[in-house]
This record gives sequence, structure tokens and C-alpha cells, in this order.
Amino acid sequence: MANILVVDDELGIRDLLCEILNDEGHAVEVAENAAQARAARLREAPDLVLLDIWMPDTDGVTLLKEWSSSGALTMPVIMMSGHATIDTAVEATRIGALAFLEKPITMQKLLKAVAQGLARGALRKLAAKAPVVLHKSSAIAPHASHTAENSAIPAAVDTGPHATQTFLLDKPLRDGRDEYEKAYFEFHLYKENGSMTRVAEKTGLERTHLYRKLKQLGVDLTRSKRN
Repeated sequence: MANILVVDDELGIRDLLCEILNDEGHAVEVAENAAQARAARLREAPDLVLLDIWMPDTDGVTLLKEWSSSGALTMPVIMMSGHATIDTAVEATRIGALAFLEKPITMQKLLKAVAQGLARGALRKLAAKAPVVLHKSSAIAPHASHTAENSAIPAAVDTGPHATQTFLLDKPLRDGRDEYEKAYFEFHLYKENGSMTRVAEKTGLERTHLYRKLKQLGVDLTRSKRN
């Protein structure tokens, strides 16, 4: 189904994750350090990376920052750690990580995060190929009024019955991602009538992590409930 790179210096964890993901039909490559991860990233162009934070040569956050600054962060990355602080998780998310999994990782949380990561990756690929419009129904369709020659291509996300947010895709990835993520969370907050618990469940984030993420993106929580 997908090519997944697992980066962890602990053999037992690599073997366990590899076994679980193989059983789900995914092709899995493993790396025990940042050097092997860099080589695998260039060789396989994975659809998703599971990246441990604490590694002996280069830690996962540093590697994530390296990929982001070099333009190599073209795939979703899910961070893993058994000892990371909330600040570390928030920093990784700010750099570009999709999610954070705390060890020991349950199968349910792993598979949920992987499914969300692959879905996000597929959405990115569609957005890179053609302009898209995202509606409340989550349908994806070409924007007929624009051609490949356009230097600025708008995409719209409907976050309420009368609200449509438009943003440009012709900009740095980080800026575009922040705008999309803000619209993404605003949509779910509206849909769940401002319930942080239900939004956390829907997006696969811990409540504390979600709250920090919303503050970081500048989401106005006072406007999240339906009138």
C-alpha cells in the first residue's frame, strides 16, 4: 500500500513496527541512525517516515530540521519518543512533523497515525499536481478557472456554513502548510462545535499538544462554536 521508513536506534522497536506495518500491507524500510535515514530518504522517497527523537549520532529533531531547510521534507513525518517533553513535541510540529507518538506505542495509535499521515501525504501530492478546492464534504476537485501557467493558485477550505478561506499555493511550503493547518483545525472545531476532546480524537493529537498547536497557528477558539 505505501512505502514507510522506520528510523529508530532500538532493534526491538524497529522489528516490532516493521512487523505491524508489514501485516497491514505496507513496504517497510528500517534505519538505525540519521546517516542510514538520509540514504533511505534519497533511495526510496518514502510515503511516510516514523522518526525517533533520541538517536546516538543525530537526533530526530535535528534531522527533521535538516530535511525541512533543504526542501527534502516532502513526506509526512511522525515523531516517536519515550522521553520527549511537550516543548520538544511542539518544536517538532513547528518544524514540520505531522504528529508525535509517545512510547510505548500501542498498535491502535500507530495505525491511526499512519493512516492520517498517508492521507495527508496523498492530499499534498494532489495539491502539487493541480489546484484543489476542499469542501466540508472533504471532496477534492480541480479548480477549472486556473491553468498550469498560473503562478498563484488559490485553494479554498470551507470552515462553516458561510465561511470560505482562500490561500495561495505559490509560496514557501511552511507558510502554505500553516495556512492549510489553520483552516483544517478551524473546520474540525466548527464541525465539533468547539469540543477540544472530539477534535483531538478526530485529528489524532493529544489535547495538550492540540491546544499548543492551535495557539501557535493563531486559531481563535472563541469563534469555534456554531451559533
